[in-house]
Parts: sequence; structure tokens; C-alpha cells
Amino acid sequence: MTLIDIFDPKARPTPIGIDLGTTNSLVARVRDGKPFVIDDCNGERLVPSVVHYDARGGTTVGHAAKRLAQAHPRETIVSVKRFMGRGADDPETRRLGPYEFMAPSTPEEAKSVRFQVRGRAVTPVEVSAELLKELRTSAERELRSVGPAVITVPAYFDDAQRQATKDAGRLAGLEVLRLLNEPTAAALAYGLDKQQNGLFAVYDLGGGTFDITVLLLDDGVFQVKSTGGDSALGGDDMDRALAGRLLAEMGVEGATEPEVVRLALDLARDVKHRLTESPAVEVEIPVAGSADATRQITVTRDEFDALVAPIVERTGVACRRALRDAGVQASELTGVILVGGSTRVPFVRSYVARIFGKEPLGDIDPDEVVALGAAIQADILAGSQERADEVLLLDVLPLSLGLETMGGVAEKILPRNTTIPTGARQTFTTYADNQTGFDLHIVQGEREMASDCRSLARFTLKGIPPMPAGLARLEVTFRVDADGLLSVTAKELTTGVEQKVEVKPSYGLTDEQVEEMLLAALDHGEEDLEQRRLVEGRVEADRVLLATRKALAADADLLEAGERERVEEAMTALEQAMKGTRAGVLQRRIEALDEATHGWAGRRMDRAVARAIAGRQVEDLESEVAHSKGVDQHVAEHRANAGGGG
Repeated sequence: MTLIDIFDPKARPTPIGIDLGTTNSLVARVRDGKPFVIDDCNGERLVPSVVHYDARGGTTVGHAAKRLAQAHPRETIVSVKRFMGRGADDPETRRLGPYEFMAPSTPEEAKSVRFQVRGRAVTPVEVSAELLKELRTSAERELRSVGPAVITVPAYFDDAQRQATKDAGRLAGLEVLRLLNEPTAAALAYGLDKQQNGLFAVYDLGGGTFDITVLLLDDGVFQVKSTGGDSALGGDDMDRALAGRLLAEMGVEGATEPEVVRLALDLARDVKHRLTESPAVEVEIPVAGSADATRQITVTRDEFDALVAPIVERTGVACRRALRDAGVQASELTGVILVGGSTRVPFVRSYVARIFGKEPLGDIDPDEVVALGAAIQADILAGSQERADEVLLLDVLPLSLGLETMGGVAEKILPRNTTIPTGARQTFTTYADNQTGFDLHIVQGEREMASDCRSLARFTLKGIPPMPAGLARLEVTFRVDADGLLSVTAKELTTGVEQKVEVKPSYGLTDEQVEEMLLAALDHGEEDLEQRRLVEGRVEADRVLLATRKALAADADLLEAGERERVEEAMTALEQAMKGTRAGVLQRRIEALDEATHGWAGRRMDRAVARAIAGRQVEDLESEVAHSKGVDQHVAEHRANAGGGG
């Protein structure tokens, strides 16, 4: 008897969760309150993240594309996730595969990698979109009607990489509900499945990225305490290390021919997988200089461990930093959750156990756990009544966000490890008279000077009427959404002139940049603070000198005998201190000038008051004073709410 699948056209489209991985990708859904990974048409759950472009302009995705990679290495894009958000001149770009790249002809084209495939340019966003289309097709085959999607990204993906992932989803015809950090997705799947509370570390080592997240699970509340990682570190690096050994055995060490490199990488990946179960494996390799000759070599697990140890040990730096940022010791952790296919490598598991002092939890398939968590989150966001009150996700910013202020100082508005979504505002003012615009430079990083941080965006707020220095009020608002994407709004309060910018930086962070940004902030902490004090002192000194010169031009007749000489002597000393590099000396010279002008300033104030009240009625003055107090109180309250001013 044949069973008929009855499809209800009024049924709500099913939300899906997608793990867009470096090596493999998966799609999952929730059924009867439980998450499940959806099989493709061949009954496979893991879809290799490989896209082949044929001569007719068509594409092949997944297992079939992977089989074509060795014969067509330049037309088959593998591990495209490592190119997401990277610029054309990023040094990491040329190292990542046997590809040809289109040379950028405009500054806009230089902002992203462009593969040269059969005479045309293909971007990482387009390649990722092909992968997402394949996953969407698999989901439609089972569900008929696919709803909105949650797509996971590494926690250390920056704005450019997150935006590129979101663009790929839209290009694939998906409604992207949320970008969810991979470690958080894994903890979500693990926590709800096991119903455990406690403090967990999620160690996520995939094909191309590494993330470490410390989070607290407390009755459905997932609060990320800290996050760290490396956006260019993963199983691909292990493959390349072993491929170098295999190329040497072949007699073609340092070979650059695409076909040879692809063969070595494919053999290395196969050996890596087999060594997970066996202490030694036999591998057949071609002999250089002969078309058909091959020979057998043996690769042991100990040899492989020695090759990959430097790669795996790089994860330890981020792990220790994440624990320090969270303010916890490894012994305080309830458990360590393993995520990503590369955590199957025995050396990785033993290393994790060593640095955390406990055996990691790996009973949920590390390849599937991220997709399962994404499906749960998609189900919640799409309005699942069963789970609506079960879970609350509280993620954090990986790096501080702020503005460059006068003198090149980086003013942090949102510190790193701030829970997202979040927002903050701060009020600034003008430095010079008759300033009609503000140049805003948005930066990311932990250093005190903007030049030592990463530039995200620049824009100008124009149309402000000329005013004396200090009267204009610029309110700058930073907002980071649940996807970790930043928007900045600048508004001049006295005129209402406003501008908003969606921050879409051009380049993704490399592993060196991420590590350097955090370690440099620690290594140069005292030096940076001294430099900041010096720069801010020079800005203040310049302002005081300018105000003093204007006062001398207007009210020199109020100076008493010998007073002008003392003021000018203090001004000269301050000008000399500005040329030096000692912030403390500069501050003392500012105070000395203030002391020298103190009596004179009082007499100037008396003159100004006398001029203001000349010929005025007492009642009018009382009314104006009362109004002025009300305005001052309003401004003070606003500045307090804004977090200060500059």
C-alpha cells in the first residue's frame, strides 16, 4: 500500500538553522520540539563547502564538486569562508589556495576578494550564496515550505565578515532572521538537550576558524561572559602542514602547481581523518618525474601530532585570555563543550583536557551541534510558543568600539565584552570657533590612540551654523544589533541636524590583527595612558593659550602692574612644555597659567556682568536667571545620561 504525503498549503513555513562551515555545511529544523539535521538527496548530512564552476556557467555544489577539485583546482572553490570579508591586498588571501584572483581596478573592487574563474570574477559572497542555495534546496525537499533562517558565524567575525554572510543569505533567497555566534549556538543545543546549568567553555575549532567562549547557563539564560579566538585558524592549517610533509615525500617540496597542491591537500585531509581512529596509516603517493609510478609511505599519529602541535597550541593563548576576561579559573568551569570537526583530532582533545584540567564534553556530534542550536534559535525567533520563554541569549562584543577625538585619542563608547544587543551615547562639543561640521572617525580596538586601533568608517556631519567653541552639542549614539552589526548616529542638539551610518568595514580581521590588538593593549597599557595624557594635555593647553590671547586683545587694560609679564611668562613656559613629552609637566604649566590669570579673570567677569545688566530691570534679570537655571539643569541631566562629553 502506498502512503500519501498530505501537504497543508496553509501551514506556516518551517524556520531553519544553518551552519555555514569552512569545510562542511549543514541545515537543521525543529520537529516535535527537538532539533534534527536535514539530509541531502543522497542521504548525507554534511554538505562539503565546495563549489565548482563549469564551462557553461553552471555550478556544482557539495560532494560532486569536491570530486572535481583535484582536476579543476582553480575552478573549484574550497573553504570560501576564510575569504569572507577580506580585501584583495590582504596577505592572507594569497596563502589560502591555488586560485587566481582578479586585480582590482577601482578602490571599491579592492575591498573584497574576486576569484578569476573561467574568465569572470566571482566573489566569496556569491560562492557562499551557492552553498546556502544547496542547503535551502535540501530543506525544501523535506519541508516543502522553508521559512526564515538563522545562520551561524564565528564569534570573532567582524562587521565586514558578518555583513558578507548576511548578504550571501539574501542572495540565496533566504530571509535571514539572525546571525548567531557558533559557540553560543552549540551551547544552546547542548544546554537545552541536557538541561544543565553552570559555567561552560565552548572550544570551537572548525576548518578555518577558532572560537573560545565562556558562558553561564542559568535556567535558560545564556550569558556570554567573554569571547575570543582566531578568524584564520583551523583544520585547514593542519592539512597544509601535513601536505607540506607529503610534498617533500613526493620529491616536489614547495610545489605551486594547482593540481599538485590540491592533490597533496586532499591526501592530507584523508590521512588526518584516518589517524583519528588509527595510530598509523598507509598512504599512496605519486613519484615525481613519473606519470604512473606511486609508492607507499606510513604516517603515524605521533608524527602528525608533532606537525600540528604549534597550530593547536595557538588556541591556548585565546583560551587563557578568555578565562581572564571572564574573571574565572579553569577549575571553576562546569564543563568544556567541543564544537567543530577539527576537535575530533585526538591531539586536540588531549590538549583541551590539559589546558582546562578536565575531560571535554563531546557526546553531541561536534559537526552537528552548531546547526542544531541554530535550528532551536530559528524556532524561537519564528514564534515557537513551546520555547518562547525557555531561553534568553546574551552575547558580547569581541572588541571595543569608539571614536577618535581631538589629538587622535580613541574614546571608547562600547567596551569589549559588552552584552549585545546594546547601545550607548556620548555628547561632544566643538574645539574651534565657527566650526560648521564634525568629522567622525569610528574605530575598533583596545589601544588608547586611534592610530593604533582599526579604522571602521569615517563620515562628516555638516550644516551646523557657526558658533563659539564649546556651544555646539554633538550627540553620538552607537547601536549594535543582535547580529553584532554596528550603526552610528550623530546629531547636533541645538539645530537637530542628524546623520546615520551603517558601519560596513572593508576588511576582515586576520589572526595576527586580532591577537596583536589585544596583546598590544596589555603590553603598552602604561605607555598608552601616558601618551593619552600628553595628547589631551596638549589639546587643553592649546585651548587655554588661545583663550588667553583673545582675552589679552580684549581686556588688557584690566591688567595690574607686573601682571602682564607674569601672564606672558606663564604662557611661554606652557608653550615650551607643549613641545616636550612629559604630561605631568604640561599639567603643572597649565595650572601655573591659570593661577597667573586668576585675579585678572575675576575683573573681566565683573566687567562682563556690569555690561550685561546696564539699563536692565530687576524683574527681567530675575526671569532670565530662572530660565537659565532650567536650561543648565536640562543640559546637565542630558550630559549625565549621555555618559559625559568631550
